[in-house]
Amino acid sequence: MQRNLIVTKDGSHSVAIPEWEVSYHSVYGAIQESLHVFIESGLKYWFEQHSAASRCVIFEMGFGTGLNALLSLLEAKRLQRKVMYETIEAFPLEEAITQKLNYCEALAQGFWQPVFESLHSGEWNKAQEITNFFSFKKIKSLLANYTPSEPINIIYYDAFAPAAQPELWTKEVFERMLGMLAPDGILVTYCSKGDVRRALLAAGFHVEKIPGPPGKREMIRASKKANVQI
Repeated sequence: MQRNLIVTKDGSHSVAIPEWEVSYHSVYGAIQESLHVFIESGLKYWFEQHSAASRCVIFEMGFGTGLNALLSLLEAKRLQRKVMYETIEAFPLEEAITQKLNYCEALAQGFWQPVFESLHSGEWNKAQEITNFFSFKKIKSLLANYTPSEPINIIYYDAFAPAAQPELWTKEVFERMLGMLAPDGILVTYCSKGDVRRALLAAGFHVEKIPGPPGKREMIRASKKANVQI
């Protein structure tokens, strides 16, 4: 499978797979998309709803470029709140690509470049204490073979689009996701397609459509909680 480094509209990198006609992040801006969908609408939102929480457990579906993990690390430091981050990846990116990713430079956070590189080069299937506020574990696995270490507070559902991987956007998959969540858990995803929303609802989620990142009108935040606007 060919994977090519590309530059998105906000100047940050993504990776394109020509064979599938998909990229790992929005071509309108990789950093902008991840900040909006996963940090603002996911991690920051959850901590705002749980001001007394001592820690937050995140599961990311697809480690990919590592951008979502990096941004979560930076947000945990900014908030001074503990984040336990677990992610799976069945097909890791080649080192020749990961070493060129420009996220720390684009964020004016060059200090974190060695840490970012360590997320990619570090040992698989082993928890790492990256900072006082961020622990990280990446697991080389398909979703079907994954079992979380503990109940999840936030799922970053960042699989490739349904057109490329329809098997990852089904009612059955979302039933598994619902079962992984703690009672206060949420799932956030960039995808707001009607089929995805209906699959989430059929799985038992409460679903809300909220404003999307640049280039996308809407995104989805789904919850176990009642009284979420549908």
